[in-house]
Amino acid sequence: MTVSAKEILDIKPLSSKPNPALALQSKLRASVENDLRDLRELSHSDRLSEHALEIAGTLRDDGISAAVLSGSVRLTDICLLGLSGFVAGWYFTTGFEMNWAVAALIALATLLCVGFFQAADAYQVSVMRRGLRQIGRITGGLVLACGAVALLQQTTDFGVATSTNWLGHWFLLALSVLVIFRTTVFVAVRRWMDQGRLERRAVIVGGGTAAAELIHDLEGQVDNDIRICGIFDDRANDRSPTVVAGYPKLGNISALVEFARLAKIDMLIVCIPLRAEQRVLQLLSKLWVLPVDIRLSAHTDKARFRSRGASFVGTVPFVDVVDKPIADWDVVAKRVFDLFFASLAIVALTPVMIATAIAIKLNSKGPVLFRQKRYGFNNEIVEVLKFRSMYSEMSDHDAKTVVTKGDPRVTSVGRFIRKTSIDELPQLFNVLAGSLSLVGPRPHAVNAHTQNKKWDEVVDGYFARHKVKPGVTGWAQIKGWRGEVDTQEKIEKRVECDVYYIENWSILFDLKILFRTPFALLNTENAY
Repeated sequence: MTVSAKEILDIKPLSSKPNPALALQSKLRASVENDLRDLRELSHSDRLSEHALEIAGTLRDDGISAAVLSGSVRLTDICLLGLSGFVAGWYFTTGFEMNWAVAALIALATLLCVGFFQAADAYQVSVMRRGLRQIGRITGGLVLACGAVALLQQTTDFGVATSTNWLGHWFLLALSVLVIFRTTVFVAVRRWMDQGRLERRAVIVGGGTAAAELIHDLEGQVDNDIRICGIFDDRANDRSPTVVAGYPKLGNISALVEFARLAKIDMLIVCIPLRAEQRVLQLLSKLWVLPVDIRLSAHTDKARFRSRGASFVGTVPFVDVVDKPIADWDVVAKRVFDLFFASLAIVALTPVMIATAIAIKLNSKGPVLFRQKRYGFNNEIVEVLKFRSMYSEMSDHDAKTVVTKGDPRVTSVGRFIRKTSIDELPQLFNVLAGSLSLVGPRPHAVNAHTQNKKWDEVVDGYFARHKVKPGVTGWAQIKGWRGEVDTQEKIEKRVECDVYYIENWSILFDLKILFRTPFALLNTENAY
């Protein structure tokens, strides 16, 4: 007969007389209590502590990419310089006539200015947040550009079509508008820095002396934009202190994955000696599913690195292991791509969607649209729109039962729109709203499963497919892996295709997938 832990703890002596078994019972009781306490601690070890949740809750989710800011300022400079050239000619220069030669001169002067600004690091955020230094570099760059143009006018026939006083007018006008613009940039950057919108959020993986030295080195960098949000380490407190250089240890590596998603972490810094290869690989196997940059701290190894494969924060070196997919200007490019082609698709397919809505309404009672919770970017739950293909009273919002061939829950209209993927067309509005992308890994239902096992339990690294926004169409569908997922191989192939897409993404790749999608839909073997 077996005895449960609770039953052991409830045993009481039958009398107050000394009992030889009482000592053994007390030891057994203490042992069971310790075991239960250890089990409770183990069950909560992967969960975030209250302190970790509090830190995550204080972080904003409207960060600004430094690369996008720099590029936007550069583009604005070009527009202001070019416009100043035309205004200086039309309104302040007598005898000014616009022609191709004049336009070429203004373009050349503008490009020279931007080139000198770039050489003076005027597009670095660290310079933008310093008012006088920024204005001084802009003024110096403009002076050099004007000098180069004046020299060109005196020594060649290029620019002879403009009068000599145009250059002076352009210099004064361009300097005035650039000073106003850059002062505005200075104020905005300082405010964004104070708000924490222009920082890279980082977590230190690994503690001890090495982590403390790294933190001190990072904080000693003048232009450091890294904000350390905490430390995570699998080692016990006797080997890894609870506080390192003023930063708390917030949990173990499993808890880190949840914290990184919740706090929108940008970078994971693995502070473990490079020679501890096995431990580093074990950590990376858990962390690579996150949509973040992963860097190995190399400052303790005293190694010298070439620029390729390495990055620096000031003088602190890091080994680049994993880069965040689709970041900075890639995000902007992909969003523009989504808005442009999704809008075109909605306009072109509006008659089809109207006809489908009418057919659904005539075929069965219930709403036209069906909403289902699915995994989105960074494991966030998004509500995806579809045309309803099942009888309303049989709809499976939680995806507990996989749709199979001849499924009685599917209406006659539903079978057709599922085979042709017309039921997915409302997701174009998800694309406009920003919860989906036009091309990407297909969003899977939260409870999606195969053979009574959830897909994240079937495939190691399943959540890596959520490193980018899910899409209306994707590489897996182009390769024939659409429709019912009733075997482990099918979900493995889907995830394999999704990871390949993430690692090889480009706008041209998206175009390729988009234009091959109609042909892929002709394969309806597994779509029902």
